[in-house]
Amino acid sequence: MSIIFDKSVPGRTGVTFPGLDVPVDSEVAVPNEFRRQAELALCELSELDVVRHFTGLSKKNFGVDTGFYPLGSCTMKYNPKILERIAGWEGFSLHPFLPRVRGGEIVSQGSLCVLYELERQLCEIAGMEAFTLQPLAGAHGELTGMMLVAAYHRHKGNRKTEVLIPDEAHGTNPSSAGIAGYGVRPVPTNTTTGMLDMTVLESMISDQTAAIMLTNPNTLGIFNSNIGKIADIAHKHDALVYYDGANLNAIMGKFRPGDAGVDVMHINLHKTFATPHGGGGPGAGPVGVNSKLAEFLPIPRVKKDGNHYALDNEHPLSIGPVAPFYGNFLVCLKAYIYITLLGADGLREVSENAVLNANYIMNALKEYYDLPFDLTCMHEFVLSAEKQVAHHVHALDVAKALIDMGFHPPTIYFPLIVKEAMMIEPTETESRETLDAFISAMIQIAKLAKDHPEKIQLAPISTPVNRPDEVKAVKDMDFAYTKNVL
Repeated sequence: MSIIFDKSVPGRTGVTFPGLDVPVDSEVAVPNEFRRQAELALCELSELDVVRHFTGLSKKNFGVDTGFYPLGSCTMKYNPKILERIAGWEGFSLHPFLPRVRGGEIVSQGSLCVLYELERQLCEIAGMEAFTLQPLAGAHGELTGMMLVAAYHRHKGNRKTEVLIPDEAHGTNPSSAGIAGYGVRPVPTNTTTGMLDMTVLESMISDQTAAIMLTNPNTLGIFNSNIGKIADIAHKHDALVYYDGANLNAIMGKFRPGDAGVDVMHINLHKTFATPHGGGGPGAGPVGVNSKLAEFLPIPRVKKDGNHYALDNEHPLSIGPVAPFYGNFLVCLKAYIYITLLGADGLREVSENAVLNANYIMNALKEYYDLPFDLTCMHEFVLSAEKQVAHHVHALDVAKALIDMGFHPPTIYFPLIVKEAMMIEPTETESRETLDAFISAMIQIAKLAKDHPEKIQLAPISTPVNRPDEVKAVKDMDFAYTKNVL
């Protein structure tokens, strides 16, 4: 499909502008020196031309509504459309500039009720004392959590300088710790268990350690069963345990981080609790804390007084607000609806299905690809294309070949501790038929890589833009408009 400018035909129009509502020769007319001297070079198209152009472009997009999206660590699952419908109800239009008080009454009682009840739900799911719903994304939640860690130590007069982070953690963890003012020291993964090495951890932790940041299940899809021991080790040095809850969809109803001694954690509502994930947002990364940290949570907090709700700013040790207008309210609303509709049994089934689907694919494919950790996985797992490298086929080639077969590629080259990594997360929403089709495609690619590697190396060939020279694209970027570029 050509660039829309190439479709322009002189004299063709698809819009009728209203007439001027002021006399041209009046005093309010634009002075000549400010008037355009030549016609503006706009596209001249009919309404049908425009509709067909943009509809055609939309069909070239890939999304979870059109196909399987096994992007590991991102939980690109299908979300019920009823949530979007309810979020669009007029009664939930919590406009940022809506007056907070009218006639002595706090307005938006229903919306404040949603925030209050969602906090209670998340506390029950995670085993925490309190939550803030303000953070606008997972990484924003991580930073908020580490700011709470810093506030805790500052209040106690502790002079902590470092945070310990396993090398299989999410990549934003060290960034969050660094922005909060701490140095970062990586803890290596045990090559047998796929979990952080406990012996090394005990040798590294000291009175300078402010926190240990855990992603659990980790990016290998393995649940760290030593989490209680890790919390005990941390607390002996007055260090806190931060829990990256981005992978919560693997453990709901099965394990509560707070029960294992976790002090602070974030949850990705836009992954686990049914807001479409991707495209830059919107998101929400609520942060939960135990009683040690509750007094430092951001303000305002929603409080309930009888049958009324209010925004409470009376917390002198608070780190202050971390987002305007109490964060992304509609994302919180969709999470509240999702949790309420499913209930405890439904959330537990979500996790069971996520884990079942991942293990089903993993066991079907481990004969064809390397499996660095042949252990029962949680909601995701990591394969390696090292076996295919012998035929000059890499993880990138496998990913490109999947596009030709109608599937979005998995995450590749992450986690960094696995060579030629392919991180696959099927989520709980996919049917067995879809999983079987994906398995079949992956097996076909493995066989082609062995017998006809050149076919894999050329993929994709079915897309509007085929495989680019990615090195050249980085070194010689050119964003200028070029006619007939597509």
